[in-house]
Amino acid sequence: MKRRDFVKKSSAASLAFSALPIINLHAKDKKYTTALVGSGWWGMNILTVAIKAQNVKVVALVDVDANQLQDANSKVEELCNDKPKLYGDYREMLQKEKPEIVINATPDHWHALVTIDAVNSGAHVYVEKPIGHTINEGKAMIKAARANNKMVQVGLHRHISPHNMAGIEFLKSGRAGDIGMVRSFVHYGYHEPKIVEDSEPPKGLDWDMWCGPAPLDAYNPQIHPKGFRNYLDFANGTAGDWGVHWFDQILWWTEENYPKKVFSTGGKNIVRDNSDAPDHQVINFEFESFTATWEHRKFGTNNAENHNIGCYFYGTKGTFHMGWLDGWTFYPNDKKGEIIHMDHSLHKPDWQNIPELWDDFIKSIETDKLPVADIQQGHYATNMSLLGMLSYKLGRSVEWDGKKELIVNDNEANKLLSRDYRGPWKYPV
Repeated sequence: MKRRDFVKKSSAASLAFSALPIINLHAKDKKYTTALVGSGWWGMNILTVAIKAQNVKVVALVDVDANQLQDANSKVEELCNDKPKLYGDYREMLQKEKPEIVINATPDHWHALVTIDAVNSGAHVYVEKPIGHTINEGKAMIKAARANNKMVQVGLHRHISPHNMAGIEFLKSGRAGDIGMVRSFVHYGYHEPKIVEDSEPPKGLDWDMWCGPAPLDAYNPQIHPKGFRNYLDFANGTAGDWGVHWFDQILWWTEENYPKKVFSTGGKNIVRDNSDAPDHQVINFEFESFTATWEHRKFGTNNAENHNIGCYFYGTKGTFHMGWLDGWTFYPNDKKGEIIHMDHSLHKPDWQNIPELWDDFIKSIETDKLPVADIQQGHYATNMSLLGMLSYKLGRSVEWDGKKELIVNDNEANKLLSRDYRGPWKYPV
């Protein structure tokens, strides 16, 4: 197909889905007292959107890294006239400030405790994905949110991205036919890794508090501030990071909330660095009506296919690719059929749709209706990644009872649905 024809079809597809809801930021007649817990790069992305939406008053910034905290405070001063209090312990902040909204942008192993304590204190929460480090943390988060009647929005911004919404509509309309298999994947190349020696934490970083309920591992600059997701004491590797976005897309499309059987394999064979997450992994998910797979590599950028990230939905009428920067594309089985494409509508510089997700969060608070990426949906998407990692660690398949949220006839596997917390921290119920 010639490029001009492809672009023409892209425009036609965009027009066809122009009936999608348009985000309409409402009147700024209410400002919610808001605290950010975890003031790094992504946390400040979310807070910046909230400030620009003009519906928050920033009352507190919390971080165990005083260096990040000061940088975040300087940025807030540039953006607005608020004078937030600075804290190193979120519990003290909740007690003293009692914010109406808490943005939880901590590392994965902190998501559960901060969210639960925040809703128990009376706050609505915007929490980043994945929602937790182990499956039972997610169950406790849902329980706390519902018991306190608080809205908890998960940072699955693709759930409200215009091209993702249109793509799901395309799939649900049957235009790709009956779908029997979905392949989700991330095949990005990475810079050459290296071994970095452990060291003393930098001045201003409370490393003991950073580790919190997780094991007190030695500090390494590859863990903090950005590399923690490759360390299994604190996160669940690429499947727990990138994978959750695409598992959310799969569950959004299907009527099923969970797989019934999961098997994963992979390892760390190529990348030589300090991390212990697999540098490649394949997960098979057996659902009632279809099969889904996940695969990632931290080596070997995939230039052999049209796309190196997203989901391929394989249907009887063709193959549909749900992507990120490349929008979505439908490739019909009939070679004479038209390739249909829709571009993304993402916001720079980080190519996301946080403003739309934040607006939905505020509307959910005002209307007392669950947000589009509610904690329950975030739990289901996170569970897929955690079940995959659980199978990977065990080295065998697991059968999942999604209603009871237990692994069938496998006591050893069920022990991995939780983990021991360190020191004074108590695992949530």
